[in-house]
Amino acid sequence: MSESSAEAVVAATANVAGAAGAANWRRAGIAGAAIGVLAAGAAAGVAVERLTVGRGMRKKARLALDATGPYGSLRGTPGRAVADDGTELYYEIDEVEVAPTTADEGASGSRRRRLFGRKAPAPVTVVFSHGYCLGQDSWHFQRAALRGLVRAVYWDQRSHGRSGRGRSQADGVPVGIDQLGRDLKAVIDAAAPEGPLVLAGHSMGGMTMMALADQYPALIRDRVAAVALIGTSSGKLGEVNFGLPVAGVNAVRRVLPGVLKALGSQAELVEKGRRATADLFAGLIKRYSFGSKDVDPAVARFAERLIEATPIDVVAEFYPAFTEHDKSGALPGFRDVPVLILAGDKDLVTPSSHSEAIADVLPDAELVIVPDAGHLVMLGHPETVTDRLADLLVRSGTVPAANVGGHGSTAQQPGR
Repeated sequence: MSESSAEAVVAATANVAGAAGAANWRRAGIAGAAIGVLAAGAAAGVAVERLTVGRGMRKKARLALDATGPYGSLRGTPGRAVADDGTELYYEIDEVEVAPTTADEGASGSRRRRLFGRKAPAPVTVVFSHGYCLGQDSWHFQRAALRGLVRAVYWDQRSHGRSGRGRSQADGVPVGIDQLGRDLKAVIDAAAPEGPLVLAGHSMGGMTMMALADQYPALIRDRVAAVALIGTSSGKLGEVNFGLPVAGVNAVRRVLPGVLKALGSQAELVEKGRRATADLFAGLIKRYSFGSKDVDPAVARFAERLIEATPIDVVAEFYPAFTEHDKSGALPGFRDVPVLILAGDKDLVTPSSHSEAIADVLPDAELVIVPDAGHLVMLGHPETVTDRLADLLVRSGTVPAANVGGHGSTAQQPGR
C-alpha cells in the first residue's frame, strides 16, 4: 500500500472518529464502514482477492468449515479462579495418569502410604496463557499433542473466552498487563497450588508471564522449571508499524485509541457491522495471523472464529495496555531456568526483532525464528511449535525423552 493510500485511510479513520463523537450511529452500516476503513488500509490486496469470489459461495464455505473443522473441540476438567477484583477466570485442566512405582503397587502400597503418610510429589503443571483477542483454544494443536503426557492448565484471560468480563473495567478502571499477571497468579493458586510449573505464553500471554515474574519473583524462583515465550514482546510495541508506511501508521496510532473507544461505545451496532464486513475481516485476519498464503482454510477459519468471538468493547479496553507495556526489567527473573523464545519471521504484530531483544537479555535461552510464519505461529506451524515445546519439557526434566516420541506431530486425531 502506498503512503498516499495510507494517508487517505488515516483521514477517513479520523473522520469516522469525529462522526462518532457527534452522532449516535443509528445504523450499523456506519460502524461497519469504520471497521472497513481500518481493514482496507491494512489488507487491501487480500480483501480484493477475496471479493473476486461470490459472497454466497464464501458464506457457504465458512459454514462448511465451521461444521467440519475439529479445532477447538478439546475439553478438560473445568474450574474457575477469582481474580483480586472479583472477576471469574475460567480454566481447564488436562490431567495425566501417573503410573505407580513398583513399591506402591497393589494393596500393600496403599497400606504403606496410609501408615507412613507417604504422599506422591505434585506433578509438573504446564500453564498455557493465550494472546489478545484469542482464547485457550488457540493452543489446540499443542493440546492435542501433549494430552496425557503432562498435566496442563489452559485458561481464558479476563473478558476473553469463557472467563467473565473484567469487573474493574466495568467500573472504568483501565486494564493493564500487571492486572493480567495477578490474574495468572490467581489461576495458578486455584489450578496448580503446589508442584513445579512450566509457563508457556503467546503474545499477550507472554506479557502476562512477564508481569507475573515482575510481581511474584519468589514464585518464579521457587516453582518455575521452564518458560516458553512465543510471538511476544517485553516492550516498545508503540514502535511497531504493522507492515504499513511509517508516516501513515504513526497517524493511525494517534487516532486509533479514540476510534476504538467510539466503536466500543456502540458495541451492538459495531458487531452487526463486523458481520456485514466479514469478508474484509477474513482478509485482515489472514494477513496478520499467517505469514504464508498457503494456509489450511480450516485453520484460517478457526483463527477467524477465535478473533470474531472477542467483543469490540473488549478489543478497545485492552488496546491501550500494549503501548504502555514494558517488562524488560522482569526478564532476568527467568535466567535460571530453561527458556524457549520462538517467533515467526513474518510476524507483523510482535516482530521477531522483539524476540531477539528478549534473547539479548536471556542469552542462554533457545531462540527459534520460524521461516514463513506469522503471529499465530502455533496455528500456522503447529508441529514446529510443539516440537520445540516438547524439547523444552525434556530439557527441564518435566517429561522423560522416551515419553515424547512422535508427540510433536499433530497428525493424531484432534479429539484424542
